Amino acid sequence: MTSAEILQLLASRTSPEGVEGMARFGIVPQKAYGGWSIPALRKLAREIGCDHSLAQELWEAEVYEARVLATLIDDPEKISERQMNQWARDFDNWAICDGACINVFRYTPFAHRKCMEWSSRREEFVKRAAFALMAGLAVSDKAASEKAFLKFLPLIRREAVDERNMVRKGVNWALRQIGKRNLRLNRAALTACREIHALDSSAARWIASDARRELASAAVRRRLKQRRP
Repeated sequence: MTSAEILQLLASRTSPEGVEGMARFGIVPQKAYGGWSIPALRKLAREIGCDHSLAQELWEAEVYEARVLATLIDDPEKISERQMNQWARDFDNWAICDGACINVFRYTPFAHRKCMEWSSRREEFVKRAAFALMAGLAVSDKAASEKAFLKFLPLIRREAVDERNMVRKGVNWALRQIGKRNLRLNRAALTACREIHALDSSAARWIASDARRELASAAVRRRLKQRRP
């Protein structure tokens, strides 16, 4: 299928109610059709297959559903840092931000570096992308060392005072996922929780309290002990 054919197919399912439903969850893209669920887009992506060039064309269409598809069909081995920066500048809602990070960016060789770089950016969704990437890497990058994740904790502490909702939720997500990777990182994350809670910031206190509730729970501790080599 060509990009024109895919865009025509996407446009064939419009739903004002779907667009309104997205808005209730804080997803307000520049343009959306509203008639496609994420499972339906995943099914379409499987039918299309991996296609780096087509992903670029779909992203440039500036349509929410097309951009979701782009994140699902792009080839992480062909993605450049320049593309990652360009797409990050285009993020205008949390769903596209998280989708790009989880579906494809975390599998690129630049992912760890982008966590460091983007965490200090001012733009709300670029900064969120740094922490969405950290969360994704904590789950999927089995070869990464503990040191690779320990270096993220100072960034999490530093940005925990950002009161913007999408940023604080991203910071919280990264902290929880790192703390669920293994027992040693769990202890390090709980120490970070205590330090973050002491900061003079309502966002920091929420991040720390919410993360600590999960990371110190019996269920998480039991699961990590069973995972221990």
